[in-house]
Amino acid sequence: MKKNIIFLLLLMCSFKVLAQKAQLLDNYINELYQKNAFNGNILVAEKGQIVFEKSYGLANEKPQQKLNTQTCFELASVSKQFTAMGIVQLQKKGKLSYDDKISKYIPELSFYNDVTIKNLLTHTGGIPDYMDLLEKEWDKNKIATNSDVIKAFEKQKPAPLFSPNERWEYSNTGYLLLATIIERVSKQSYGGYLDKTIFKPLKMNNTFVYRRWFKPETKNNYASGYLFSRELNKKITPDEMGSDFYVVYLDGIVGDGMVNSNIEDLLKWDRALYGNEIINDNDRKVIFSSYEISGQRSTDYGFGWMLTNSHDYGKIALHSGSWGGYVTYIERHLDNDKTIILLQNNALPTTEIPVKNIRRIVYNQQPEQQIKIENNILQQCEGKYITENGKTKEIIYEDGKIYVPAGPEEKYELIPVSQTKFIIDGFQPEVSYEFTFDSQGKVVKYRVQQPEQGVDYEAKKIE
Repeated sequence: MKKNIIFLLLLMCSFKVLAQKAQLLDNYINELYQKNAFNGNILVAEKGQIVFEKSYGLANEKPQQKLNTQTCFELASVSKQFTAMGIVQLQKKGKLSYDDKISKYIPELSFYNDVTIKNLLTHTGGIPDYMDLLEKEWDKNKIATNSDVIKAFEKQKPAPLFSPNERWEYSNTGYLLLATIIERVSKQSYGGYLDKTIFKPLKMNNTFVYRRWFKPETKNNYASGYLFSRELNKKITPDEMGSDFYVVYLDGIVGDGMVNSNIEDLLKWDRALYGNEIINDNDRKVIFSSYEISGQRSTDYGFGWMLTNSHDYGKIALHSGSWGGYVTYIERHLDNDKTIILLQNNALPTTEIPVKNIRRIVYNQQPEQQIKIENNILQQCEGKYITENGKTKEIIYEDGKIYVPAGPEEKYELIPVSQTKFIIDGFQPEVSYEFTFDSQGKVVKYRVQQPEQGVDYEAKKIE
């Protein structure tokens, strides 16, 4: 009897702690929603049990359709983990090897003969960015596909950025090519193969590959993506940007994006990665291991997952995504079995990926207050910079924040951690930017550091 009472008291205490945690999370995300910093869905789970799940804002603005926890979003680069799993499944069936040269499956790119499937999986292949290539060469009135990209590479033969395994550089091209390998080896479409081998077995009934301009379909309970147009000074959808907008003319491409899902299906995915239904322990080891590059440095990237180790939180696998108004994020705490899933459909100057404080609340730590920096100081950081090897970099200022451009219409926010030091929002391993001011208060240079990747360089401001 006494043991039963103690058990009930512990159970009641546990429920109270979980309720308090959920309330703190709700208060925090609601505060961000009120500031236009969050519009989307959040799910937090511990050992597979949902601790907090809620929707904030609208899925579609014209009909004022509200989000709900079943609403589907474009996952953007969070899709890469599914592409990687497609390759893992083919390897398990003996259809390919991670060490195979990509030219075995894509002979059109035989001039990249030393690049392997494993190089593509781990972003160590050195193949140039396809978005830059198509920006210059592609007829923007047509929607490009994977095949079109491969033909453009075959024609232009752009030189590799570096030799395979020489360094790590995030590559959308690599995951596009992995999707093509999946299609050629399986003799199925990318979406059809993922549906058959991953989505259906895991009962992820609201997860699918969808290209809304390339192959329009009616989708119920689907969130539209919204961007901010500085020219129009309002929030718009990519449709309003015209057919020459990169999100539109690249809509036929799969592998680096185009998987769509909702928070509850992503929790099913999270649980499957602990079990043995689609992978085993050997698969888990290769998927969630970091790989070495030349100089014995670690990539801190597995197969479709960024990896980091924290003193407070243990080993974490995570990935973010940004595309066409969607801002997505999934984080799995492998040592402590905690899961954070964020799906947003507003990519505005005010939008945040608030994972740092969500993480703190989940671990019963006090949320940090963001450091406030005067706009005139932030504006000093804006401008063009030149590195020691002659590369031009840029920092942009918008609406009280500073950003590092990362591609057409894509940028990373720099979050202040002191009056001179900033980190890239939501990026792991952590990348820091420290600005140096002269005696007149003007920025003269910045220093970028990411020790895990061996990144450490300075860039001087160009007057």
